[in-house]
Amino acid sequence: MKNIFKINLKNHTLAIVVLVSLLLCNCSDYLDVNTDPNNPTVAPLDQLLTDTQRNFNSITEFRLYMAEVLSTYVHQLTSREEQDQYGTKPDNANIHNSWDDAYSVITEADIIIEQGTAENEMIIVGMAKILKGYTATIIADIWGDAPYSEASKLATGTVSPVFDDQNSIYANALSLIDEGLANINSGQGSNPDTQDLFYNGSIPQWNKFVNTLKLKLYNEIRLSPMFDASKLNALLAANNFMESSSDDFEFPYSTTQSPAEERNPLFRASYLTGQTAHYASPWFYEILKGWNPRIHNGIEDPRLAYYFFNQLTPGQLPPDAGDPETGDPKADYWDRSTGFHSIRFGSVGPNRDFSSRKSSTYPGIYPCGGRYDDGLGGDADVDAGTGAAPHRLLTYHESLFIMAELIQAEVIPGDARAILEEAMTAAFKKVDDVVANSETTQTVPKLIGSTAVDDFITGILTEFDAASATKKMEIIMTQKWVSTFGDPFDQYNDYRRTGFPILADPLGDSPEYQLDNGDDWPLIDSETTLTRPFQVSLFWPQSELNVNENAPAQKDATAYKIFWDN
Repeated sequence: MKNIFKINLKNHTLAIVVLVSLLLCNCSDYLDVNTDPNNPTVAPLDQLLTDTQRNFNSITEFRLYMAEVLSTYVHQLTSREEQDQYGTKPDNANIHNSWDDAYSVITEADIIIEQGTAENEMIIVGMAKILKGYTATIIADIWGDAPYSEASKLATGTVSPVFDDQNSIYANALSLIDEGLANINSGQGSNPDTQDLFYNGSIPQWNKFVNTLKLKLYNEIRLSPMFDASKLNALLAANNFMESSSDDFEFPYSTTQSPAEERNPLFRASYLTGQTAHYASPWFYEILKGWNPRIHNGIEDPRLAYYFFNQLTPGQLPPDAGDPETGDPKADYWDRSTGFHSIRFGSVGPNRDFSSRKSSTYPGIYPCGGRYDDGLGGDADVDAGTGAAPHRLLTYHESLFIMAELIQAEVIPGDARAILEEAMTAAFKKVDDVVANSETTQTVPKLIGSTAVDDFITGILTEFDAASATKKMEIIMTQKWVSTFGDPFDQYNDYRRTGFPILADPLGDSPEYQLDNGDDWPLIDSETTLTRPFQVSLFWPQSELNVNENAPAQKDATAYKIFWDN
């Protein structure tokens, strides 16, 4: 596989601007000599594109980036860190890193746009515009108002860029994405080929991706004044969207460790550490098991073994803290029947902080290239998986869930039930695709064609048929949430837009969890609490506010809404 990390520019706007400014210096002011072809005075556009794509991928990733926070906020993982109980602070390093990489993308994209336009390299310019536009929507989705129009003006003396209104950022991004698509289809300039890490320069796939991206963005703003139904209708009439998982917009990871580390960041942050860092959400687990009394009750999800790996075998007492004499597992959440072991969101219980490296359930083969759970247990160490699983940014099956949502919301005509069925089927196929490309040595059964999958889909559709209109929307959004495990950014947006899926609430109805091992150590609801409201946007990095003279005062992240949040 090609080395996707061949460029190593620092992920900070200042460093990029200084570096490229040096590259752009004209030496003829000092020496009257011919240009040396071995020492280029401008950065190669295709290599800048590669680095721009790498930085774009990092914005919403795990291991040092915002997915570490958002995966807890959407209740697919839990944490002992500050993101528990929605407690992320303005100086959170993961959020700061995502902010830095977002502005690295904008700065590099502007360089490509300026230089590429001068050189008539419009295909690469188009790709840069699309990445810049997509990044701008992420910035607006997460932070609201933010630097944009002056964000990459440091080289011209702008050291304190103004915070633009989030509406104007989003509107500009939509226009920029349209411009980029036109540039890509112009046929002008060279094709980046394998330097394009997403589609290897395939123009048809870029077209499908951009149209699917526009569908996602139009759906995101459908309840805001910015929404233009005529644009959505024109997009639907053109009908040039992703057609299969081969069109997915995703960042590739492999088993390669040298000369550069190319394994999935969530795999590295989970399986290569001395202590458990990513806990599986018991709320998510119980929905997958079919235990939740209000959604998918009695419908067990066949993906559970692909999503999480249990180090413990069924009935095995947790070895880190469990007491073999009394049988007390000393676990915050442990399912004796499967070996699932984790901590609850908002737990203040006496067993929350025990060491659990040899007991905890880990992210599995689908989200990060970890281990498939065959029920045999084992150690979650470096040899347990391969790390070869992509970062799924926007997928075919996700686009089908978006269509189902639009139909159910009566924004467009269609059969929401039929599209939901297509979406679920495509989501199961995606799991099979990821496993097939993971280079695992395990024998992993295929999901598509199995009785378990057929029964599951039938069960969900039966539930859908009996549901009210609101409940139908909840089912669509819950299945989207389940299928996009590993991409908490869009899940965070979906929850704020629709209020679905329903998340764990330690202050809500009792019992919060349904687990019952039938022993002397039952779950106690009073051992979970919630002392802070949900953050409807994230804090601006405090370091930005400290040095930017045009920055606003820090927001109240529990009250500062994004313009499309209804």
